[in-house]
Amino acid sequence: MAKAAARHILVETEEVCNDLKDQIADGKDFAEVAAEFSACPSGKSGGALGEFKPGQMVPEFDTVVFSESLNTVHGPVKTQFGYHLIEITSRED
Repeated sequence: MAKAAARHILVETEEVCNDLKDQIADGKDFAEVAAEFSACPSGKSGGALGEFKPGQMVPEFDTVVFSESLNTVHGPVKTQFGYHLIEITSRED
């Protein structure tokens, strides 16, 4: 069965999400940005969510994690929780 590992940053607005994505693109460390800005408890561990299988995350999150490219910052991705930046760190089909 497919599984993946990812890290994310969760914020309240699309504007903040885009700003953080720009900062990461300009060289800021994803884990440091997650620790400082993410509303998710995973921010304390650099946004790391560990390994999970399809269906364990909300559909919008799953779609990105199980279809987009690895080691790239994707987003903003809107879910019921807010706006996410997602980096897929590994995936097995």
